[in-house]
Amino acid sequence: MPDLTSTANPRVKNLVRLRTRRHRDAAGVTLIEGHDELALALEAGVRPTEVYWAPDLVTDPALLDRMRGARTFSVSPEVFARIAYRESPDGWLAVADAPGRPLDSLVLRPDALVLVAEGIEKPGNVGAMLRTAEACGVDAVVIATPDRAGTDFANPNVVRASKGTVFAVPVASASSAEVLDWLRRSGLRVLVTTPAGSTELGTADLTGGSALVIGTEATGVTELWHAGADETVVIPMQGTVNSLNASIAAAVVLFEAVRQRRGTSA
Repeated sequence: MPDLTSTANPRVKNLVRLRTRRHRDAAGVTLIEGHDELALALEAGVRPTEVYWAPDLVTDPALLDRMRGARTFSVSPEVFARIAYRESPDGWLAVADAPGRPLDSLVLRPDALVLVAEGIEKPGNVGAMLRTAEACGVDAVVIATPDRAGTDFANPNVVRASKGTVFAVPVASASSAEVLDWLRRSGLRVLVTTPAGSTELGTADLTGGSALVIGTEATGVTELWHAGADETVVIPMQGTVNSLNASIAAAVVLFEAVRQRRGTSA
């Protein structure tokens, strides 16, 4: 019989509360749902404190053997339906320390590649950028905000959209002014992507220490970045549109940086 069979159990109620940012921030934790996301988080060194699994839903119970130090609880399908946030859950949910770190704690090598995204809030966009950044070997992803509000990297939908890569890539969030100041102190060139850029992406030099800055598709980056850019870069397009979804733009510029750094042609 599963350990937890009642949705009125205090642990179940606490897991439901952790869906809200206020409760996650207070506890300093995030929820990781899904076998693949949890497996990748484990590979990145994450150590869950609690793991909830539904024997009737799980197809690979061997993952339990990797939960060193975590308290594990088997749950009924009814309980898992209550604590899951996916429409088609696979029976895995874990509680772990929230991702993200203070900006000044990020230590970069001289030829680092950093992705800076200003004003990106949708979990799907943030998650997609993190997946691309991990694939490209980016040294850090920083979400810059025009105001003081920080990005909620612990949002379960960010964890899901990133397929767990939010734990594999160093991430931070700070105000745009703080991020620009940090980049200057880190010695990186600041390249801002904009439809009005002066240099086409393929001719910009991305081989040295670089921070690639993108904004929202609707408004781009704020004036702070235009004024602080070492170079403005445009992604050449052949059609009538002059902008791309932010996560797509990030993928284009990051893979161009990878191409240049490998010294190979596209």
